[in-house]
Amino acid sequence: MKNLILSSYYRVYQTVFKLAMPLLPWRKPVLLEGPGSVKKVPSLLEELKIKNVLIVTDSTLMKLGLLEDLISSLGVNGCKYAVFDKTVPDPTIENVEEALKLYHQYDCKAIIAFGGGSPMDCAKAVGARVSRPNMPVSKMKGVLKVIFKIPTLIAVPTTAGTGSEVTLAAVISNSETHEKYAINDFCLIPHYAVLDPELTLKLPPHITAATGMDAMTHAVESYIGRSNTKETRNSALEAITLIHQNLQQAYNVPGDLKARAAMLKGSYLAGVAFTRAYVGYVHAIAHTIGGFYGYPHGLANAIIMPHVLEFYGPAASGRLAELADHLGIAKGNQGTAQKATAFVQYLKDMNKKMSIKSNIEEIKKSDLPEMISRALAEANPLYPVPQVLFREDLEKLYMKIRGSAKA
Repeated sequence: MKNLILSSYYRVYQTVFKLAMPLLPWRKPVLLEGPGSVKKVPSLLEELKIKNVLIVTDSTLMKLGLLEDLISSLGVNGCKYAVFDKTVPDPTIENVEEALKLYHQYDCKAIIAFGGGSPMDCAKAVGARVSRPNMPVSKMKGVLKVIFKIPTLIAVPTTAGTGSEVTLAAVISNSETHEKYAINDFCLIPHYAVLDPELTLKLPPHITAATGMDAMTHAVESYIGRSNTKETRNSALEAITLIHQNLQQAYNVPGDLKARAAMLKGSYLAGVAFTRAYVGYVHAIAHTIGGFYGYPHGLANAIIMPHVLEFYGPAASGRLAELADHLGIAKGNQGTAQKATAFVQYLKDMNKKMSIKSNIEEIKKSDLPEMISRALAEANPLYPVPQVLFREDLEKLYMKIRGSAKA
């Protein structure tokens, strides 16, 4: 009875949120697209009369030399810059505070987020701290806690996966408690997004695979959820098509610029979809896996997604069958359940082709109580999932994801 009452409350909460969506301050970033488009950023800053900027990135991208074109062109245009390159995977509160000090030290007026999801999350949180100087990061957890405008934020993705260049979320880690949580606010949506496929050419295959499946997860979870609009459905379908057609090629032929550009656009569209339609238990569980065991978020999503989709059963089979039809992987004489199974198998096959394993053996039974609590706190009541799950459901799911491990 208790679960029934809670489920009803969650559905009412989600319905109210969906009805309020058109009234909320949504926006999309202005896009700069195509090979070499990162070189347009200095001119954009000049146009905006911004002379000091903070670049938030990570040490790997600095070592690879991916920022050279941007930094050299900033110098030519006379724009001063500070670089924070200490962002770690799943950026920490300490990362945010250290970058914030640089922002103020160099009197910056804008932020360039350069990299994958981690630098973008860090940059968004820095922007949030600039706008709310008296509010610690830990108090921004949840929905609509920032509110005030952040400095001009330019997102330059170097992976095709997170969609962070268009989303309102920043996921931050607490290094002391191993908790990962999202800060969600419309003001965190970047003002500009630079989709330059040349920046993704040096991605190693395993990163291409994990981030590509991250984008697929965004698109699938948003499509099967209950808060879709015509725009989010279309964006999700277009994203799934682009990923279906190009991820394997980008994985096998890293230098294929056309495939890389298509994956960047697919990731962006998946971001458009899930920013308004939300995600689901795949993400809630993946965040706990990342927090407890250091799993990269995209890889965790890729492994977890087939397990969760199977667990939903009939609650998601209709929409999954539609996706199977959309990609042409279902047979005409198959029923809805069979088509849904075919789509899940398609995802498993994609993972296998890119050497992504099917289980996360590191999961410890002793960690389950806290992990389940955190996953439920993230997902319920916000995520408009096909089926509301509770503690006993997630315990079964975690064990299913864990597989035959004995630890």
